[in-house]
Amino acid sequence: MEQTPEQREAKKILDRVANESETVGTSSMRRVAERVKGHMSAEDSDQNDWAEKWGTRIGRGLGLVFMVVLVVHLIRTYVLNG
Repeated sequence: MEQTPEQREAKKILDRVANESETVGTSSMRRVAERVKGHMSAEDSDQNDWAEKWGTRIGRGLGLVFMVVLVVHLIRTYVLNG
């Protein structure tokens, strides 16, 4: 059965909408994951300077550990002891 030009156009539009709706959700999560990965691996620092690269990685890692410890402490102090 042959499709009319209107049916072919409608099918193209529906296929495009389906493809774009799938990529919107996954691409935003992928972008956030890539951004966090790049930030923690110090991609924005000078890659030729090993001291700056590793110092940035260590500093950001320690900052993350400090934040987790602080959040746990605040939850234990103010939420669980009510």
